[in-house]
Amino acid sequence: MKRQEAEDLSVPDEGQAILDFGRAFPDEAIRAIHPTADGHAFFVRLHDGKAGIVLSQGRHYLCHLIVPGKVRITHAQSGRGLALSFNDTATFDGTYEFANAETAAEVSLWILGSFSS
Repeated sequence: MKRQEAEDLSVPDEGQAILDFGRAFPDEAIRAIHPTADGHAFFVRLHDGKAGIVLSQGRHYLCHLIVPGKVRITHAQSGRGLALSFNDTATFDGTYEFANAETAAEVSLWILGSFSS
């Protein structure tokens, strides 16, 4: 049973990520969510055009609202990912690979769309 519990903890849960993001940002409504290919990060599109990121840390999820001017975004070498560099927190810096290039493009549009007023 302990092995099964450890395996359950190692698999990130999209539903729990949504709940934790809702607790961290109760005034933000999620319109869509996309997991990365490994499932350890989730990108959320919010109702008002903003975007956020949720990182899986075992049983816990770190949530961050992406703020205009605080992130630099470039494409990953694979063509299926995004490289993000945050000015306000290095915790979320990294290259995030998605299942396909279309999902990566959609998430990049979410992030870029969050910059428009």
